[in-house]
Amino acid sequence: MMNKQSIEKAYEAAKEIYAQVGIDTDKAIKRANDKPISLHCWQGDDVLGFEGTASLSGGIQTTGNYPGRARNASELRADLDKALSLIPGSNKVALHAIYRESDTPVDRAKVQPEHFTGWADWAVDRKIGLDFNQSLFSHDYNTNGLTISSPDKAVRDYWIEHSINCRKISEYLGKRCGMPSITNFWIPDGTKDIPADRYAPRARLAEAMDIVFKEKIDPKYHKDTIEGKLFGIGSESYVVGSNDFYLAYAAKNGCMLTADVGHYHPTEQVSDKISAYMCFIDEIMLHVSRGVRWDSDHVVLMDNELVSIMSEIVRGGFDDRVNIALDYFDASINRIAAWVTGARNARKAYLRACLEPVEILKKKEQEGDTTAVFVLTEEYKALPWSAVFDYYCLTSGMPVGYTWLDNVKEYEGSVLAARK
Repeated sequence: MMNKQSIEKAYEAAKEIYAQVGIDTDKAIKRANDKPISLHCWQGDDVLGFEGTASLSGGIQTTGNYPGRARNASELRADLDKALSLIPGSNKVALHAIYRESDTPVDRAKVQPEHFTGWADWAVDRKIGLDFNQSLFSHDYNTNGLTISSPDKAVRDYWIEHSINCRKISEYLGKRCGMPSITNFWIPDGTKDIPADRYAPRARLAEAMDIVFKEKIDPKYHKDTIEGKLFGIGSESYVVGSNDFYLAYAAKNGCMLTADVGHYHPTEQVSDKISAYMCFIDEIMLHVSRGVRWDSDHVVLMDNELVSIMSEIVRGGFDDRVNIALDYFDASINRIAAWVTGARNARKAYLRACLEPVEILKKKEQEGDTTAVFVLTEEYKALPWSAVFDYYCLTSGMPVGYTWLDNVKEYEGSVLAARK
């Protein structure tokens, strides 16, 4: 691995090369650094939460049994601290309702802001923001694959109460952290085989959402976003909250839309959808994940789609309209390594997008020189963006290159190995 002098020398050379195509690398670093990326807490404990759940249900599944899973809030926050110490840039942490803290049992519908004071104190101390998620899975009130869209009014009312309370928790977290908490509404509702009536569950869902979102909350503290899906475990043939359903609801009601990279047909690309959403929706959330043949939430790679997604955000100038969150859970490898790899890849791709000479490409396109656009797009991929990222890490006090893995391995030996 290069030493400090070598990194600085490589950066100066890269800075000169980028200047020749009109890119100020210092400004690009600041732009990439200031973009918040929300780290998902559930990678650290395999989405089990603190309700005593031993297994997952409702379209959620993890595979693997790597040693060292976080078993309580203290362990989970310690693991997050370790991960955040290795990830450059502005970061947030996303919570689920199942991560509440209480000395006594709390019914999920009754969860309150007071059950998240520990998380708020932790975030304020670290000067980071928090995001939130309703938890409508792994629960007895998931009857026949339906929750808030169930034909049983008692079941619907239960999840409506839960969702309303989650918005209040989000508002509390936003006030405590001094930045908006984005609450993501995702439900596991669907059927394994083809239903006789596709309309009724969706009509019930729309009615329930109108109730949940009725109370207006200051967007300075809280924002709502809704997440669709193509299919899931147990909902292979029909998903109530499909992407079409939520897109229409978001456009009609002025709320945010979540686009999860793994929630579309394998031949669809979220990168292509961003500019389309931006024409009709003020703000969106991206769940950056990686589906492998299905929505399997693999650790994010710096693959073509991730690079394209970040490029679309930057090319369109959508920095303030597109929120980035990570969403994956892999129990087959060191969980902290999974966090760090995915988050650093997301930050790398965003910085690389900030370094792209997009104004030259747009000018050539406006002139009708499609050959130049094609050729230059390919040639720009070889510009020395990695030298800029190394320098960014160095000046941020973060590990450069793969040296962070030694830090994780040391933590595994001293902390994770003691967990049984």
